[in-house]
Amino acid sequence: MSLYSKRGVSAQKEEVHAATQNIDKGLYPRAFCKIYPDLLGRDADWVSLMHADGAGTKSILAYLYWKETGDLSVWKGIAQDAIVMNLDDLICAGIYDRMLFSSSIDRNKNRIPGEVLTALIEGTQSFLDEMQRQQIHIAFLGGETADVGDVVRTVSVNGTMAARWPRARLITNENIAAGQVIVGLASNGQSVYEYAYNSGIGSNGLTSARHDVLHRHYKTFPETFDDLVPEDVVYIGKHRLTDSIEAGGQLCTVGQLLLSPTRTFAPVVRALLEQHFDQVFGLVHCSGGGQTKCMKYVPENVRIVKDNLPEAPEIFRLIQSSSGADDREMYQVFNMGIRLEVYTSEQAAEAVIALARQFGIAAQVIGRVEGSVKKELLLRHHGAEILY
Repeated sequence: MSLYSKRGVSAQKEEVHAATQNIDKGLYPRAFCKIYPDLLGRDADWVSLMHADGAGTKSILAYLYWKETGDLSVWKGIAQDAIVMNLDDLICAGIYDRMLFSSSIDRNKNRIPGEVLTALIEGTQSFLDEMQRQQIHIAFLGGETADVGDVVRTVSVNGTMAARWPRARLITNENIAAGQVIVGLASNGQSVYEYAYNSGIGSNGLTSARHDVLHRHYKTFPETFDDLVPEDVVYIGKHRLTDSIEAGGQLCTVGQLLLSPTRTFAPVVRALLEQHFDQVFGLVHCSGGGQTKCMKYVPENVRIVKDNLPEAPEIFRLIQSSSGADDREMYQVFNMGIRLEVYTSEQAAEAVIALARQFGIAAQVIGRVEGSVKKELLLRHHGAEILY
């Protein structure tokens, strides 16, 4: 059993998928988000979407960092995580403007004071203001803030995003086919709309990242882990959050790397779809499931070959060296440095790469789509092959 499973989490969410297998998949089953007819406007040429997601257990890291340093600004990054985990799922359906967002914050009032709520709400508005400057218009419609100490030990930060969109401007992944290439956009670095180096961690796999990297000192915060999890997988690493480490050519702390706010690719995708819509055949956000996420959305008769992935950023090397996890597990839990995949033609790939670089985001062709009698993913890296 993997460390990830022993900690009570699943990269592939098998039980969730089993529970929802009989639910209506919407108009386009391969689309990254569930798409429905325009039930509100009743316009056959438009569709409706609503999507819910959140920062996950990253909020526990923020809690530890805040308790250790007193730095309230860390909560603003958690607010961004909750938004981006919704926003970047929607952009993979082709939606990048005129969205509605509602937040949902559940807290244990005895541990999470009002100043933390203020930082979360101000962080939400601050990020949406930045998106406005990037021509991504998202209306903040408030939400629910509940004091539920009997339910949560610290705080849970989530949100819901909704939109109407022209049916003719959707990306449904139905056009992914053999002969196409995959352009991968980096999750790390510093884009033109970010204010600091981003480690690329995103908001997935943080349960393992937290326990594998952080020192047993953090067991003194029992509210930050499940008491049903075996003790031998709780905070088994070597580091304190304030330890220094070099990443991206600069000195950071372990806490800053683990808590880098999830990067949004919305400004890049807006430009991409406005300029090259006909050359975008599919979009995949490598969130839960990491580099295997694509397998949920590609057709049954293809093999995805990823044989040109970049070297994993420092944060993932740190996690792997701490945990001892093999490449197979790492690549299906973490994005490993690529968090957005663009399925396009070989001829258009350079234009996609150039556009990403205009925003300060590294990009490269990471693989291709081949014909196959059955759907599979072949990952080649460092001379080894991993078949999923």
